[in-house]
Amino acid sequence: MGWLKHYRHGLLAGDFSAGVVVAMMMIPQGMAYAMVAGLPPVAGIYASILPPLLYALFGSSMTQSVGPMAIIALMTAAALGPLAAPGSALYMVLAAQLALLTGAVLLVCGLLRIGFLANFFSRPVMSGFTIGSALVIAWGQLPALVGAALPPFRLSSLHMPSVLLGGGALLLLLAAKVWLARLLRALGLGHGGADIGVRLAPMVVVLGATLLVARLNLAGAGIHTTGAVPTGLPSLNLALSNGHWRALLQPALLIAFMVFLISMSAAQTLALKRQEKLHSNLELIGLGAANLGSALSGAFPVTGSMSRSAVNFSAGANTPLASVITALLLALALASPTGWLALLPLPALAATIIVAVLGMLELATLRTALRYDRGDALALVATAGGVLALGVEAGVVTGVVLSMGTLIWRASRPHIVVLGRIAGTEHFRNVERYPGETAPGLLLLRIDAGLFFGNVEAVNARIEEELAAHSATRHLVLVLSAVNAIDTSALFGLTELNALLRQRGVKLHLAEVKGPVLDRLKTSDLLATLDGKIFLSTAMAWDALAESS
Repeated sequence: MGWLKHYRHGLLAGDFSAGVVVAMMMIPQGMAYAMVAGLPPVAGIYASILPPLLYALFGSSMTQSVGPMAIIALMTAAALGPLAAPGSALYMVLAAQLALLTGAVLLVCGLLRIGFLANFFSRPVMSGFTIGSALVIAWGQLPALVGAALPPFRLSSLHMPSVLLGGGALLLLLAAKVWLARLLRALGLGHGGADIGVRLAPMVVVLGATLLVARLNLAGAGIHTTGAVPTGLPSLNLALSNGHWRALLQPALLIAFMVFLISMSAAQTLALKRQEKLHSNLELIGLGAANLGSALSGAFPVTGSMSRSAVNFSAGANTPLASVITALLLALALASPTGWLALLPLPALAATIIVAVLGMLELATLRTALRYDRGDALALVATAGGVLALGVEAGVVTGVVLSMGTLIWRASRPHIVVLGRIAGTEHFRNVERYPGETAPGLLLLRIDAGLFFGNVEAVNARIEEELAAHSATRHLVLVLSAVNAIDTSALFGLTELNALLRQRGVKLHLAEVKGPVLDRLKTSDLLATLDGKIFLSTAMAWDALAESS
């Protein structure tokens, strides 16, 4: 609540306008994402009232908009699908219970200050997961768009009024995405106003489709609508299923991880634009409280949304008061007669979801990874394929395993180079890149990674290769300028290397050992048994050993 202590009257206009804009956007969007989660559409609005209020109390971002999101809704459906029939009473209880567990996990992580764990999910893997999820969501909305199960065995099985309404909405939304911003700027709106206009296009299209359904009685022609929406605020939900705690725990852990990752990505992007500081552990607490609020509302897991937060930001939000205003307006909408919400056509809502998730098909990361690091590109494609072929949860696990596997694989194969002196200087460089001077009996090797149990064998093997290639070596100097740590396994490896070299008549020396590393080595027996010396710099080692060797 630190933002409230320093609130100024001049901030109210921006917060109010942003609150109104996001509330208008949230009604069709929240209802659509509830459908993705397999819940009644009104659950999407329930998930947009109490969660942002609680996030405003505990979160650290000034412009983050918390509520339903497509990927988290898809993960919810994937977790609950095997446990209950979508839309059933048990399914709704389990959705709220999943939000409760997700919130509890986030809160515990925040209190234990372990927000740094999100750093282990690489950007290419996150991009692959997003791409795979977007395709799964888009495919899942096609039956609602065309009014028939997929794949249709005959063209006649398609419901043509649904196809016309859903297809028309889809074309309008795609056209708005491509041309509307340019048109609005040509009419005199600034970039911010044009962007907001594009973001509100789905609401305009859905409302237009709703008017058509009402005026032409298209529901009577077979077009499915959201149906009756309960009037009034959500009641306090305390229903739980004692037999499903264990089945929901693993999905809750994965969803909590994704909630934090997605929310931090959105919040950091916007915070950088205003030079604001985020606190990752406060974000965990704020998101945890928001999910507990969603559980008490009888809804489903929620997260910060990049698209919705961007609208909030562009509409002038200065503080979390904008989200408070959004929540109050949505509560007012439910407290008022909700008959018009019952006429929202499902084909139009499906079109808004498809266009929204197709915007998540960010291929720039794949193109960059293909040029820069084929391993990252492979991880991206494998994660997307895992989501498509194995399911959402398996896709997340695949991504995490690939991220950690790539990290371990690279760390286990450190870069080791032979150094030579650049003539007339005290600079030493890789002899394969620069014309460096070497001494016949002196071998300088620089190790460009920390030494630990996973790479000690590879380091020793590489040292053996270089000694075999430089058979006249009498002094081996390991340049440790890039080594930040040496674990116990590596310590034993260096001790054994020193003993082995002694038998060959070769002395082992160390150079440029960092202070913290040297402090730990002093507590071991290595320095006492080392046949060579420890040099402050590579140049000093050269001056002392090149002539004698």
